[in-house]
Amino acid sequence: MPRAKLAGLLLFFLGPAVVIYTLFSIYPLVATMALSTYTSDTSGARSFVGLANFQTLLGDALWSKPFWNALGNNLIFFVVHMCVQNPVGIALAGLLSLPGVRLKGFYRTVMFLPTMLSVVIVGFSWNLILSPLWGVASGALKAVGLGSLFAPWLGLESSALVTLSLISVWQFVGIPMMLIYAALLNIPEELIDAARVDGLGQFRIFFHIKLPLVLPTISLVSVLTFVANFNAFDLIYSVKGALAGPNFATDILGTFFYRTFFGNQLQLGNPTMGAAVATVMFFIILLGLCLYLFLVQRRIRRYAF
Repeated sequence: MPRAKLAGLLLFFLGPAVVIYTLFSIYPLVATMALSTYTSDTSGARSFVGLANFQTLLGDALWSKPFWNALGNNLIFFVVHMCVQNPVGIALAGLLSLPGVRLKGFYRTVMFLPTMLSVVIVGFSWNLILSPLWGVASGALKAVGLGSLFAPWLGLESSALVTLSLISVWQFVGIPMMLIYAALLNIPEELIDAARVDGLGQFRIFFHIKLPLVLPTISLVSVLTFVANFNAFDLIYSVKGALAGPNFATDILGTFFYRTFFGNQLQLGNPTMGAAVATVMFFIILLGLCLYLFLVQRRIRRYAF
């Protein structure tokens, strides 16, 4: 094919996608990084300060304390998802992939249904369910003899973040379940039949044959979980508002960025510092992805080939 014709085909098919991606992804990212190198005075005039905003964010006590608090909470938010959501998703996918399970379609639909709900609806509903005044959680625990375990989990600094993390796990566990379930269905049936002939039970088949074969999918799910958790904002905001109470115990990078950029009743909005926070968030996610690509993905490829 002549080069001119090939270039024309590439321009025709890829040109619109490149333009849209550049307009809505690359340009905002570059503009945000550029804005983070400026500061503004009371009149709104901006002046170039280089990396001074990042030094303020990481070194000044007024900014560094809420930033490190938000980053630590975000790590806890991510760890809960990795240690609860993904193992539960793997277990559910393994159960659904067992032969002879009836009503598989019904179970998949029920477990995936919360994923399709609005985060605002989920947050508001769980806020009502867990309310110590009119929620049903207290009565439900009393009905099974566990009433003494009930506490205002969303109102305690020690438990609010973990409670919101588990609510998020309940909503989004269907995504890793469906991805891993699809990977399990693609395993050749001959391997499973050979394992059964050798006398392996379903438990050993899953852990010694199925699970190693879906490790690439599990690693992909882990990356998606990492990116989604460090971009999280809506659930915390819908339940706890911009201040992410109590006493910033549920504050994560998303809510910290929102307060910094747009302001709230405690502070005025600062777009240049907000851009610095967003830039740091971008590099945190980029660092996590690079570690995955160089430390995990290469080993998976070596294992596969």
